[in-house]
Amino acid sequence: MSVFAVDKLISEARRLAAEYRRATGKSLPISSEIARHDACVHLELEPCEQEAAGYDAISRDGSEQRIQIKGRAIFDESKSGQRIGQLKLEQDWDAVVLVLMDEEFDSFEIYQARRDEVIDALHDSPRNKRGAMSVARFRNIARLVWTREEGRLEEASRLPFNNPE
Repeated sequence: MSVFAVDKLISEARRLAAEYRRATGKSLPISSEIARHDACVHLELEPCEQEAAGYDAISRDGSEQRIQIKGRAIFDESKSGQRIGQLKLEQDWDAVVLVLMDEEFDSFEIYQARRDEVIDALHDSPRNKRGAMSVARFRNIARLVWTREEGRLEEASRLPFNNPE
């Protein structure tokens, strides 16, 4: 299937997910696929076909970093305590990318954190058991690497996923 066809399908999935939520008040479980697509497109990652591997994509910057991709649609920014999906701590991966989407399932920010940063943050708080973390906590430990307004941030494009600041 061509990239154009996938882009078109994802666009239609966004539209249907937003309409479904407006009609029912419930979300379709599709944000992870949209997040995976957007992270791969905006950060130039290679999607991984092995879902059981513990990561969703591989960086194309020559480092072959294994990236776990998480997505979260933010419907009401005033609500606190929003969580990202469970991180697969027992699996082999090098970094986590969090794609934040608006109520139309359009990405507006992408954050990236290295494995050691994520593990340290999870160990710092007893509430973060089993790889669970809030969106706010992830934003605090991660680097903003893409925005809807600016695209891929220049500093982020120069840093490999495993390079400390």
